[in-house]
Amino acid sequence: MAVHRRIVNALNRGWLGAWMAGLALALLGGCSGTGALNTLSAHGSAYTLQTDVPYGPLPRQKLDIYTPTAAAPARGWPMVVFLYGGTWRSGERGDYRFVGAALATKGMQVLVADYRLYPEVRYPDFVADSAKAVAYGLSQARRLGADPGRVFLMGHSAGAYNAAMVALDARWLRAEGQRPQALAGWIGLAGPYDFYPTENPDVQPVFFHPDYPPRSQPIGFAPADAPPTFLGAASDDPLVSPERNAQAMAQRLRAAGVPVTLRLYPRASHVTLIGALAWPLRWAGPVLDDVRAFVDAPRAADGP
Repeated sequence: MAVHRRIVNALNRGWLGAWMAGLALALLGGCSGTGALNTLSAHGSAYTLQTDVPYGPLPRQKLDIYTPTAAAPARGWPMVVFLYGGTWRSGERGDYRFVGAALATKGMQVLVADYRLYPEVRYPDFVADSAKAVAYGLSQARRLGADPGRVFLMGHSAGAYNAAMVALDARWLRAEGQRPQALAGWIGLAGPYDFYPTENPDVQPVFFHPDYPPRSQPIGFAPADAPPTFLGAASDDPLVSPERNAQAMAQRLRAAGVPVTLRLYPRASHVTLIGALAWPLRWAGPVLDDVRAFVDAPRAADGP
């Protein structure tokens, strides 16, 4: 695969060496790679981990909570609710411990949430689950030691689609007694925001191809009061076009007056963009630093 060859060549030219090429290929291959990142990124003393926390009554409606062990800010930690990718067909919150660990070591409380997947469900059930997880974070932030005024939603790939729908289409959080404006911001990494019609056979049944549901593409939503937005993408992503998705989404939101931070990463791939949060793959781009800067940026409602 061309993406694999580019990763190997880049790694072999760099200081990381051949063993890192193997890790990158493992990451591209799926769970074995995330397991390696989880092991290599462990910072047991930097955070506490609470697992299997229910945010709803169904078996997949659970999340894990990563809380920094350092002294909390006066108003509490900023909170990040993270949704992983996997074409709405695969993924487990435990595979993404490296995400929770990386963000927690930078001073964020992180909720890594599962949601229901195909074939158990199709659109829009995974969006509804994502909204329920976000509503849990918003309502429980103070009790968990986080700042309820600084709750962020973050997703990668299919998870970024979920995040975009929750942050931009008010009907999902409204169903949970919340509203998108309660979010301090949302972060989309390698997200598909405009993909109809899709030729991907894995995605087609998830969205009822060719009878796509109306109002199910994030690109169709750009409310002027949308939360501040961070969009990141690999510059060369053959899976999710950055021009059609991240860049077009940024243009649409900016035209509506929404503050948008757009970052394109020339060394990253679709998968190593999220892997770059873990130290073994940070050669792929300063994704962790950019996300932290977005979360730490002053907001108008913060006050003195």
